[in-house]
Parts: sequence; C-alpha cells; structure tokens
Amino acid sequence: MSEEQAAPKTKGVAAQLLGTVDLGPEIEGMAGRLLRMRMVTIEPGGVFGPVHDHKDRPGMVYILQGTITDHRNGAATDYGPGMGWPEDGNTIHWLENRGPLRRWRSRSISSGRRRRPQRPRIRPGGSSGSRLW
Repeated sequence: MSEEQAAPKTKGVAAQLLGTVDLGPEIEGMAGRLLRMRMVTIEPGGVFGPVHDHKDRPGMVYILQGTITDHRNGAATDYGPGMGWPEDGNTIHWLENRGPLRRWRSRSISSGRRRRPQRPRIRPGGSSGSRLW
C-alpha cells in the first residue's frame, strides 16, 4: 500500500473562517465562487486527510507557528513558521502534525464553490500551537 493510500482520516483539526469575498460580482464567470481565508489548527498527532486534491479549488498556505508535514508524491516535507506553499490543480496530498507539544496553525486563502454554511469546528485552546495563515 502506498503512503497516499495509507493516509489516515482527519483528526485533531479545527478551522476558523476569517472572511470571504463573493467572486461573482468581482470577476466575470466566477458566479457561485468564494475566496475564503481560514485559520486551521492541527493538534499534536493530528491529521488533515485523507489524501485530497485541489482541483477547482486552489489555495495558498502560510505557516504561523509549529511544524507541519506535507505528504505528496511519496515524499514527506516539513514546513515551519514563515514558510508556505501554493495548492493548485496538481496538488494531491495530506498533512500531519508530528510535533509532540505544539499545535500547528496556519492561515490559508482558497477559492471554491459556494457551499452550504457549516457550523464551525473550533476547539477552545491556549495560544500555543501550530497555525497556518
């Protein structure tokens, strides 16, 4: 079984929606699409999986704190604070926080089709952790 096939399901992940822009009125042909900014927190031992792609929903990731391991193409790459990456139509991956003590937090900006509103899955917690921006 390949690493991608063995990727675990999502666990220990919280996402906070920070803002959206309705792209329909802004760009011709983008009706029904949103640009969103989220802060994602992955607890130690947490996984953002299983393997997923970004076809039709590109994004940008920036690491705020902690270290995240990005699994793609059979390789695992660690990213720390101040680092990031684009997620385009060729991105197929899953993420994990291997850190024992700190959460991983990031902020991501992505576009996607308008979805029905979901209740936020926000976990209470302290200021330590790994974050994406």
